[in-house]
Amino acid sequence: MLEEKIVNKLIEKKETIASMESCTAGYFATTITNVDGSSEVLKFSAITYSNEYKIKMGVSSDVIDKYSVYSFETSRQMSKCISDFAHSTYGVGITGKINRVDVNNLQGLDNEIFTTIYNSKDNTYTDLKIICPNKKRKECKEYIVNKILEELIKII
Repeated sequence: MLEEKIVNKLIEKKETIASMESCTAGYFATTITNVDGSSEVLKFSAITYSNEYKIKMGVSSDVIDKYSVYSFETSRQMSKCISDFAHSTYGVGITGKINRVDVNNLQGLDNEIFTTIYNSKDNTYTDLKIICPNKKRKECKEYIVNKILEELIKII
């Protein structure tokens, strides 16, 4: 399982991770914490389902207003803000729409997920646009998190 490899690799390298999740509502953090030893690497996780709480965690309201909450600009800020907040090596920001129309945020396509992995060691961002198959929400969350884990193992 990729999550086990990631946790073990982070432990081995003495590195940490944090996440700010919107549409996945903590599924990334749940997947990581299903692994023994995850408490050594997962510093913090925030579920910022609303724009209000993204902003409270440091995401600029100007960025959300200009680019929409469904954008790489927003996921980049989410990933960096959570890494800075938790003092973690990596930060993961996830935003997008799964199987619904968001009347508060009409921009963006359904099932289009914007994810960014921030690496504090070299101040770099890895952006992933994930188009989720039109399946039930739980299956979409599993698909999204698996895509993130596949990219994360390459980075770590």
